[in-house]
Amino acid sequence: MSEGDSVGDSVHGKPSVVYRFFTRLGQIYQSWLDKSTPYTAVRWVVTLGLSFVYMIRVYLLQGWYIVTYALGIYHLNLFIAFLSPKVDPSLMEDSDDGPSLPTKQNEEFRPFIRRLPEFKFWHAATKGILVAMVCTFFDAFNVPVFWPILVMYFIMLFCITMKRQIKHMIKYRYIPFTHGKRKYKGKEDVGKTFAS
Repeated sequence: MSEGDSVGDSVHGKPSVVYRFFTRLGQIYQSWLDKSTPYTAVRWVVTLGLSFVYMIRVYLLQGWYIVTYALGIYHLNLFIAFLSPKVDPSLMEDSDDGPSLPTKQNEEFRPFIRRLPEFKFWHAATKGILVAMVCTFFDAFNVPVFWPILVMYFIMLFCITMKRQIKHMIKYRYIPFTHGKRKYKGKEDVGKTFAS
């Protein structure tokens, strides 16, 4: 390999200014993401606020319904991945290798592991809203469409998809919202101590 063949290298073997700028920008972005991780409620409030601003923008502009529909389908897809287990129980019926969800009362507790973790769900949903917001600044994405049809189609799609997901949950007996292992109380302490 000669000098400058690797990604981001300039002619003299040092990283170029542009490469260093975008690397540093990526590091700062990742740092902010890392700092926001423990603040779940704040992150979701900001995302809902962005969503509200986006909806107001679409309402005031009276357009970009296709972009909004695509955003809704994307969020529905993310939500289904968030509700689904990492390992699909329907694929695990015949094989006994790997982790599986408990199916009986006396089986060992196994926490629900999602296909899409909450942080990645939030991050993808927020990025989707921001991309949709940017799309509203370009007339090329303002395709004329009769929006009530899109709303009805989205509602139908949402109901059918959620019905299928709920049937899957019932069939394989899993609940996507667990808060840890159950704690059982032992016998009550009567408060008497033995004196010797």
